[in-house]
Amino acid sequence: MTALPAPARIPLLILGLAALLTGVLAGLARLGVDVPSIAATQAGTHAALMICAFFGTVISLERAVALDGLSAYLGPAAAGTGGVLLIAGAPLWVPQSLFVGAALVVLLGSFQVMQRQFALFTVMLALGAVCWLLGNLVWFVNGDLQGAVPFWLAFLVVTIAGERLELTRFLPVRRAAAPSFIALSCLVLGGMLFTPVEPEHGRIAFAAGLLALAAWLLRYDIARHNASQQGLTRFIAICLLSGYVWLATGAIAGLAGGFTPGHALYDAAMHAVALGFVFAMVFGHAPIIFPAVVKVKIPYHAAFYLPLTLLHISLALRVFGDVVDSLALRQSGAIANAATLAVFIATMLLSVARGAWQPAKSKRSRARLTPGG
Repeated sequence: MTALPAPARIPLLILGLAALLTGVLAGLARLGVDVPSIAATQAGTHAALMICAFFGTVISLERAVALDGLSAYLGPAAAGTGGVLLIAGAPLWVPQSLFVGAALVVLLGSFQVMQRQFALFTVMLALGAVCWLLGNLVWFVNGDLQGAVPFWLAFLVVTIAGERLELTRFLPVRRAAAPSFIALSCLVLGGMLFTPVEPEHGRIAFAAGLLALAAWLLRYDIARHNASQQGLTRFIAICLLSGYVWLATGAIAGLAGGFTPGHALYDAAMHAVALGFVFAMVFGHAPIIFPAVVKVKIPYHAAFYLPLTLLHISLALRVFGDVVDSLALRQSGAIANAATLAVFIATMLLSVARGAWQPAKSKRSRARLTPGG
Protein backbone atom coordinates (compact mmCIF):
# COMPACT_ATOMS: atom_id res chain seq x y z
CA MET A 1 0.00 0.00 0.00
CA THR A 2 1.38 3.42 -0.97
CA ALA A 3 1.89 6.23 1.54
CA LEU A 4 -0.57 8.47 -0.30
CA PRO A 5 -3.11 6.86 -2.66
CA ALA A 6 -3.28 8.19 -6.21
CA PRO A 7 -6.68 9.95 -5.78
CA ALA A 8 -5.26 11.92 -2.86
CA ARG A 9 -2.42 13.21 -5.07
CA ILE A 10 -4.81 14.85 -7.53
CA PRO A 11 -5.54 17.91 -5.30
CA LEU A 12 -1.79 18.57 -5.16
CA LEU A 13 -1.64 18.46 -8.95
CA ILE A 14 -4.61 20.83 -9.14
CA LEU A 15 -2.76 23.33 -6.95
CA GLY A 16 0.12 23.25 -9.43
CA LEU A 17 -2.20 23.69 -12.39
CA ALA A 18 -3.82 26.71 -10.70
CA ALA A 19 -0.36 28.27 -10.46
CA LEU A 20 0.30 27.39 -14.11
CA LEU A 21 -2.91 29.07 -15.30
CA THR A 22 -2.35 32.20 -13.26
CA GLY A 23 1.34 32.31 -14.12
CA VAL A 24 0.68 32.09 -17.85
CA LEU A 25 -1.90 34.87 -17.69
CA ALA A 26 0.44 36.95 -15.53
CA GLY A 27 3.10 36.52 -18.20
CA LEU A 28 0.68 37.85 -20.81
CA ALA A 29 -0.05 40.83 -18.56
CA ARG A 30 3.67 41.65 -18.57
CA LEU A 31 3.39 42.13 -22.34
CA GLY A 32 0.38 44.39 -22.09
CA VAL A 33 -2.25 41.78 -22.94
CA ASP A 34 -5.60 42.23 -21.17
CA VAL A 35 -6.14 39.42 -18.65
CA PRO A 36 -8.36 38.97 -15.56
CA SER A 37 -7.33 41.27 -12.73
CA ILE A 38 -6.40 38.40 -10.40
CA ALA A 39 -3.70 37.41 -12.89
CA ALA A 40 -2.70 40.94 -13.84
CA THR A 41 -1.82 41.70 -10.22
CA GLN A 42 0.64 38.80 -10.32
CA ALA A 43 2.62 40.12 -13.30
CA GLY A 44 5.60 40.77 -11.04
CA THR A 45 5.59 37.21 -9.66
CA HIS A 46 5.22 35.43 -13.00
CA ALA A 47 8.54 33.59 -12.60
CA ALA A 48 7.74 32.49 -9.03
CA LEU A 49 4.35 31.12 -10.04
CA MET A 50 5.75 29.19 -12.98
CA ILE A 51 8.91 27.82 -11.38
CA CYS A 52 8.28 27.60 -7.63
CA ALA A 53 4.54 27.01 -7.57
CA PHE A 54 4.00 24.98 -10.76
CA PHE A 55 7.26 23.19 -11.48
CA GLY A 56 8.07 23.04 -7.79
CA THR A 57 4.80 21.23 -7.14
CA VAL A 58 5.09 18.86 -10.10
CA ILE A 59 8.75 17.96 -9.58
CA SER A 60 8.40 17.50 -5.82
CA LEU A 61 5.24 15.42 -6.36
CA GLU A 62 7.12 13.16 -8.77
CA ARG A 63 9.91 12.75 -6.19
CA ALA A 64 7.40 12.04 -3.41
CA VAL A 65 5.81 9.25 -5.44
CA ALA A 66 9.24 7.74 -6.08
CA LEU A 67 10.22 7.90 -2.39
CA ASP A 68 6.78 6.67 -1.29
CA GLY A 69 7.00 8.24 2.14
CA LEU A 70 4.21 10.40 3.56
CA SER A 71 6.60 13.15 4.70
CA ALA A 72 7.86 13.57 1.12
CA TYR A 73 4.41 14.86 0.12
CA LEU A 74 4.97 17.90 2.34
CA GLY A 75 7.08 19.24 -0.55
CA PRO A 76 4.35 19.44 -3.21
CA ALA A 77 1.82 20.46 -0.56
CA ALA A 78 3.99 23.40 0.50
CA ALA A 79 4.82 24.46 -3.07
CA GLY A 80 1.20 24.22 -4.23
CA THR A 81 -0.18 26.01 -1.16
CA GLY A 82 2.47 28.69 -1.55
CA GLY A 83 1.28 29.32 -5.08
CA VAL A 84 -2.35 29.63 -4.03
CA LEU A 85 -1.49 32.02 -1.19
CA LEU A 86 0.66 34.09 -3.53
CA ILE A 87 -2.29 34.39 -5.92
CA ALA A 88 -4.64 35.18 -3.02
CA GLY A 89 -2.48 38.12 -1.96
CA ALA A 90 -1.22 36.73 1.35
CA PRO A 91 1.75 38.52 2.97
CA LEU A 92 4.69 37.77 0.69
CA TRP A 93 6.78 36.12 3.41
CA VAL A 94 4.17 33.38 3.80
CA PRO A 95 4.37 31.88 0.29
CA GLN A 96 8.12 32.58 0.26
CA SER A 97 8.50 30.53 3.45
CA LEU A 98 6.45 27.70 1.99
CA PHE A 99 8.61 27.63 -1.14
CA VAL A 100 11.74 27.47 1.04
CA GLY A 101 10.17 24.61 2.99
CA ALA A 102 9.23 22.76 -0.20
CA ALA A 103 12.79 23.01 -1.50
CA LEU A 104 14.13 21.70 1.83
CA VAL A 105 11.82 18.68 1.62
CA VAL A 106 12.99 17.95 -1.94
CA LEU A 107 16.63 18.35 -0.89
CA LEU A 108 16.21 15.97 2.06
CA GLY A 109 14.52 13.49 -0.27
CA SER A 110 17.44 13.83 -2.68
CA PHE A 111 19.83 12.95 0.15
CA GLN A 112 17.78 9.82 0.81
CA VAL A 113 18.07 8.85 -2.85
CA MET A 114 21.83 9.44 -2.74
CA GLN A 115 22.10 7.14 0.27
CA ARG A 116 20.28 4.42 -1.64
CA GLN A 117 22.23 4.94 -4.86
CA PHE A 118 25.25 7.21 -4.96
CA ALA A 119 25.81 8.11 -8.60
CA LEU A 120 26.51 11.18 -10.69
CA PHE A 121 22.87 11.59 -11.68
CA THR A 122 21.61 11.41 -8.07
CA VAL A 123 24.20 14.04 -7.11
CA MET A 124 22.93 16.25 -9.94
CA LEU A 125 19.33 15.89 -8.78
CA ALA A 126 20.42 16.96 -5.29
CA LEU A 127 22.30 19.94 -6.74
CA GLY A 128 19.15 20.91 -8.63
CA ALA A 129 17.28 21.00 -5.31
CA VAL A 130 20.09 23.13 -3.83
CA CYS A 131 19.67 25.61 -6.70
CA TRP A 132 15.95 25.88 -6.01
CA LEU A 133 16.56 26.37 -2.30
CA LEU A 134 19.20 29.06 -2.87
CA GLY A 135 16.93 30.93 -5.28
CA ASN A 136 14.07 30.82 -2.80
CA LEU A 137 16.35 32.10 -0.04
CA VAL A 138 17.60 34.96 -2.23
CA TRP A 139 14.01 36.01 -2.87
CA PHE A 140 13.01 35.57 0.79
CA VAL A 141 15.99 37.43 2.28
CA ASN A 142 16.45 40.23 -0.27
CA GLY A 143 13.01 40.42 -1.84
CA ASP A 144 14.90 40.31 -5.14
CA LEU A 145 12.94 38.07 -7.48
CA GLN A 146 15.20 38.90 -10.44
CA GLY A 147 18.20 37.83 -8.39
CA ALA A 148 16.56 34.46 -7.78
CA VAL A 149 15.88 33.77 -11.47
CA PRO A 150 19.36 32.39 -12.38
CA PHE A 151 19.09 29.93 -9.46
CA TRP A 152 15.60 28.90 -10.53
CA LEU A 153 16.67 28.40 -14.14
CA ALA A 154 19.60 26.30 -12.93
CA PHE A 155 17.16 24.27 -10.80
CA LEU A 156 15.16 23.31 -13.90
CA VAL A 157 18.13 22.74 -16.21
CA VAL A 158 20.25 20.77 -13.73
CA THR A 159 17.27 18.64 -12.67
CA ILE A 160 16.40 17.75 -16.26
CA ALA A 161 20.05 17.13 -17.17
CA GLY A 162 20.42 14.85 -14.15
CA GLU A 163 17.36 12.83 -15.13
CA ARG A 164 18.63 12.49 -18.70
CA LEU A 165 22.09 11.52 -17.44
CA GLU A 166 20.56 8.52 -15.67
CA LEU A 167 19.48 7.05 -19.01
CA THR A 168 22.93 7.29 -20.60
CA ARG A 169 23.87 4.15 -18.64
CA PHE A 170 21.92 2.18 -21.24
CA LEU A 171 24.38 3.35 -23.92
CA PRO A 172 27.91 2.08 -24.57
CA VAL A 173 30.40 3.62 -22.14
CA ARG A 174 32.12 6.73 -23.50
CA ARG A 175 35.10 7.91 -21.50
CA ALA A 176 34.60 11.59 -22.25
CA ALA A 177 30.91 11.69 -21.34
CA ALA A 178 31.02 11.83 -17.52
CA PRO A 179 34.09 14.11 -17.12
CA SER A 180 32.77 16.57 -19.70
CA PHE A 181 29.33 16.55 -18.08
CA ILE A 182 30.89 17.37 -14.70
CA ALA A 183 32.95 20.20 -16.21
CA LEU A 184 29.97 21.73 -18.00
CA SER A 185 27.77 21.44 -14.93
CA CYS A 186 30.44 23.23 -12.89
CA LEU A 187 30.43 26.02 -15.47
CA VAL A 188 26.64 26.38 -15.24
CA LEU A 189 26.64 26.31 -11.43
CA GLY A 190 29.67 28.55 -11.20
CA GLY A 191 28.08 31.14 -13.46
CA MET A 192 24.92 30.96 -11.36
CA LEU A 193 26.84 31.55 -8.12
CA PHE A 194 29.04 34.26 -9.62
CA THR A 195 26.11 36.27 -11.04
CA PRO A 196 25.19 38.06 -7.77
CA VAL A 197 28.85 39.08 -7.32
CA GLU A 198 29.77 40.00 -10.88
CA PRO A 199 26.53 40.00 -12.92
CA GLU A 200 27.95 40.53 -16.40
CA HIS A 201 30.64 37.85 -16.27
CA GLY A 202 28.47 35.50 -14.21
CA ARG A 203 25.66 35.60 -16.77
CA ILE A 204 28.10 35.03 -19.64
CA ALA A 205 29.58 32.01 -17.87
CA PHE A 206 26.09 30.73 -17.12
CA ALA A 207 25.04 31.10 -20.76
CA ALA A 208 28.25 29.45 -21.99
CA GLY A 209 27.60 26.52 -19.66
CA LEU A 210 24.04 26.14 -20.95
CA LEU A 211 25.23 26.17 -24.56
CA ALA A 212 27.87 23.54 -23.87
CA LEU A 213 25.37 21.45 -21.90
CA ALA A 214 22.91 21.60 -24.80
CA ALA A 215 25.67 20.33 -27.11
CA TRP A 216 26.47 17.56 -24.62
CA LEU A 217 22.84 16.44 -24.47
CA LEU A 218 22.54 16.46 -28.26
CA ARG A 219 25.71 14.38 -28.45
CA TYR A 220 25.27 11.86 -25.64
CA ASP A 221 21.55 11.60 -24.83
CA ILE A 222 19.85 8.35 -25.74
CA ALA A 223 17.24 10.43 -27.60
CA ARG A 224 19.52 10.45 -30.65
CA HIS A 225 19.14 6.70 -30.88
CA ASN A 226 15.44 6.62 -30.01
CA ALA A 227 14.48 9.14 -32.70
CA SER A 228 14.60 6.31 -35.25
CA GLN A 229 12.08 4.24 -33.27
CA GLN A 230 8.28 4.38 -33.53
CA GLY A 231 5.33 5.54 -31.46
CA LEU A 232 5.79 7.05 -28.00
CA THR A 233 9.54 6.34 -27.93
CA ARG A 234 10.07 8.39 -31.09
CA PHE A 235 7.77 11.18 -29.85
CA ILE A 236 9.68 11.53 -26.58
CA ALA A 237 12.99 11.59 -28.46
CA ILE A 238 11.81 14.36 -30.78
CA CYS A 239 10.54 16.36 -27.80
CA LEU A 240 13.93 16.06 -26.14
CA LEU A 241 16.04 16.86 -29.18
CA SER A 242 13.92 19.89 -30.06
CA GLY A 243 14.15 21.04 -26.45
CA TYR A 244 17.94 20.88 -26.58
CA VAL A 245 17.87 23.12 -29.64
CA TRP A 246 15.83 25.67 -27.69
CA LEU A 247 18.25 25.41 -24.76
CA ALA A 248 21.09 26.23 -27.17
CA THR A 249 19.05 29.10 -28.63
CA GLY A 250 18.43 30.60 -25.20
CA ALA A 251 22.11 30.21 -24.33
CA ILE A 252 23.16 32.02 -27.51
CA ALA A 253 20.77 34.84 -26.69
CA GLY A 254 22.26 34.83 -23.19
CA LEU A 255 25.78 35.18 -24.57
CA ALA A 256 24.53 38.29 -26.37
CA GLY A 257 23.38 39.69 -23.03
CA GLY A 258 19.89 38.20 -23.00
CA PHE A 259 19.99 37.05 -19.37
CA THR A 260 20.34 40.69 -18.23
CA PRO A 261 16.97 42.07 -17.06
CA GLY A 262 15.80 44.81 -19.39
CA HIS A 263 17.92 43.63 -22.31
CA ALA A 264 16.21 43.48 -25.71
CA LEU A 265 16.75 39.70 -25.82
CA TYR A 266 15.76 39.00 -22.21
CA ASP A 267 12.32 37.70 -23.14
CA ALA A 268 13.80 35.53 -25.91
CA ALA A 269 16.57 34.07 -23.74
CA MET A 270 14.34 33.35 -20.77
CA HIS A 271 11.52 31.74 -22.71
CA ALA A 272 13.74 29.77 -25.07
CA VAL A 273 15.02 28.00 -21.94
CA ALA A 274 11.99 28.02 -19.61
CA LEU A 275 9.39 27.44 -22.32
CA GLY A 276 11.08 25.89 -25.34
CA PHE A 277 13.46 23.61 -23.44
CA VAL A 278 11.55 22.88 -20.23
CA PHE A 279 8.07 22.47 -21.70
CA ALA A 280 9.39 20.29 -24.51
CA MET A 281 10.59 18.03 -21.69
CA VAL A 282 7.17 18.24 -20.05
CA PHE A 283 5.38 17.35 -23.28
CA GLY A 284 7.66 14.37 -23.81
CA HIS A 285 7.56 12.98 -20.28
CA ALA A 286 3.92 13.67 -19.39
CA PRO A 287 2.68 10.36 -20.91
CA ILE A 288 5.07 8.56 -18.54
CA ILE A 289 5.08 10.71 -15.40
CA PHE A 290 1.37 11.42 -14.97
CA PRO A 291 0.32 7.74 -15.19
CA ALA A 292 2.87 7.01 -12.45
CA VAL A 293 1.63 9.89 -10.28
CA VAL A 294 -2.16 9.62 -10.63
CA LYS A 295 -2.45 6.03 -11.89
CA VAL A 296 -4.22 6.73 -15.18
CA LYS A 297 -3.47 5.43 -18.65
CA ILE A 298 -2.31 7.87 -21.32
CA PRO A 299 -2.08 5.80 -24.51
CA TYR A 300 0.09 7.29 -27.23
CA HIS A 301 -1.56 8.94 -30.23
CA ALA A 302 -0.12 10.85 -33.16
CA ALA A 303 -2.12 13.88 -31.93
CA PHE A 304 0.61 14.35 -29.31
CA TYR A 305 2.63 16.06 -32.03
CA LEU A 306 0.04 18.85 -32.34
CA PRO A 307 0.88 20.74 -29.12
CA LEU A 308 4.59 20.10 -29.69
CA THR A 309 4.41 21.64 -33.16
CA LEU A 310 2.39 24.58 -31.87
CA LEU A 311 4.93 25.11 -29.09
CA HIS A 312 7.78 25.48 -31.54
CA ILE A 313 5.87 27.68 -33.99
CA SER A 314 4.47 30.01 -31.33
CA LEU A 315 7.80 30.33 -29.55
CA ALA A 316 9.63 30.98 -32.81
CA LEU A 317 7.14 33.79 -33.51
CA ARG A 318 7.70 35.24 -30.05
CA VAL A 319 11.50 35.08 -30.32
CA PHE A 320 11.37 36.64 -33.79
CA GLY A 321 9.29 39.45 -32.31
CA ASP A 322 12.01 39.97 -29.72
CA VAL A 323 14.75 40.04 -32.35
CA VAL A 324 12.99 42.60 -34.57
CA ASP A 325 11.61 44.49 -31.54
CA SER A 326 7.97 44.03 -32.52
CA LEU A 327 5.60 44.12 -29.56
CA ALA A 328 2.71 42.90 -31.75
CA LEU A 329 4.63 39.77 -32.81
CA ARG A 330 5.83 39.20 -29.26
CA GLN A 331 2.26 39.45 -27.95
CA SER A 332 0.91 37.17 -30.70
CA GLY A 333 3.58 34.60 -29.95
CA ALA A 334 2.89 34.76 -26.21
CA ILE A 335 -0.87 34.36 -26.71
CA ALA A 336 -0.17 31.40 -28.98
CA ASN A 337 2.15 29.99 -26.28
CA ALA A 338 -0.73 30.11 -23.80
CA ALA A 339 -3.10 28.50 -26.30
CA THR A 340 -0.52 25.77 -26.92
CA LEU A 341 -0.45 24.84 -23.23
CA ALA A 342 -4.25 24.66 -23.27
CA VAL A 343 -4.10 22.37 -26.31
CA PHE A 344 -1.53 20.19 -24.56
CA ILE A 345 -3.68 19.82 -21.43
CA ALA A 346 -6.74 19.05 -23.56
CA THR A 347 -4.76 16.45 -25.52
CA MET A 348 -3.66 14.74 -22.31
CA LEU A 349 -7.18 14.75 -20.86
CA LEU A 350 -8.62 13.28 -24.05
CA SER A 351 -5.94 10.62 -23.98
CA VAL A 352 -6.79 9.79 -20.36
CA ALA A 353 -10.45 9.40 -21.38
CA ARG A 354 -9.37 7.22 -24.27
CA GLY A 355 -7.26 5.11 -21.94
CA ALA A 356 -10.21 4.65 -19.58
CA TRP A 357 -12.57 3.78 -22.43
CA GLN A 358 -10.32 1.16 -24.03
CA PRO A 359 -10.24 -1.24 -21.03
CA ALA A 360 -14.00 -0.95 -20.69
CA LYS A 361 -14.41 -1.77 -24.37
CA SER A 362 -12.01 -4.68 -23.98
CA LYS A 363 -14.00 -6.07 -21.03
CA ARG A 364 -17.25 -5.87 -23.01
CA SER A 365 -15.60 -7.68 -25.90
CA ARG A 366 -14.40 -10.48 -23.63
CA ALA A 367 -17.86 -10.74 -22.07
CA ARG A 368 -19.42 -11.29 -25.51
CA LEU A 369 -16.93 -14.07 -26.18
CA THR A 370 -17.70 -15.83 -22.89
CA PRO A 371 -20.30 -18.65 -23.16
CA GLY A 372 -23.55 -17.50 -21.68
CA GLY A 373 -22.26 -13.89 -21.52
